Amino acid sequence: MRCKSLDFIFDLYFQQIPTMELEEITFSGWTAIEEKNLHAGEKPKDEKVYTMYHGTFLKYVQHIITSGFQRSRDGMLGSGVYVSRNIDKAKCYPLNADKKEAVVLKLKVRVGKVKKIDIDNHPLQKSWHQNGYDSCWVPPNCGVTAIKSGREEDCVWDPARIVVVDVACCLDDKTRWDLRKQIRGMNNHGAKDGCSQCHQNTSNTGSHPIQSCWTCTNQICPFQKKHVCNK
Repeated sequence: MRCKSLDFIFDLYFQQIPTMELEEITFSGWTAIEEKNLHAGEKPKDEKVYTMYHGTFLKYVQHIITSGFQRSRDGMLGSGVYVSRNIDKAKCYPLNADKKEAVVLKLKVRVGKVKKIDIDNHPLQKSWHQNGYDSCWVPPNCGVTAIKSGREEDCVWDPARIVVVDVACCLDDKTRWDLRKQIRGMNNHGAKDGCSQCHQNTSNTGSHPIQSCWTCTNQICPFQKKHVCNK
């Protein structure tokens, strides 16, 4: 049996609670966040942009600058582009190459979703991409026997996530200057077969899915670094 006095108290209490109105917050756009000072021993955070390095033969550099990277067919981490935040790791490549023929490229890499591979014979060691990951990361000194130096290693599935921004190491100064000039020209004007929005080369990766922004209706590419609606 309910008490009428309690009913009165409950009614009075709820009548005194003010009506709350939710304020609508509108946001449209995005920007890629670049982690500049993260230590190489820390796991790359999903969807962030990092400075990384790639060592290769000088004879391949011009093609990489103009046409982008190509995935390796296989490797310790399977198919992908092999890079590292540790420049000393990149300086070891290509293996057994004459220093005059080797170049280390400085890159900006959007890692996407990252899988950590820190043991030998990891179940996803070569199938991380098929399981929904964009990149994989081997931590330094984790005990993976294939990495004798103990330095970090990363593998990126989609070459479109990688942009060449500079030449970090090149023995010949004139060659380095010429390559840097070419890199600046590509980054300023986009590759010949580049995306019209993000200006990344698409000759090896296929066209990017250009869409209309749902707010401002401008054309956007999911790979571009930043988009702000102009309403």
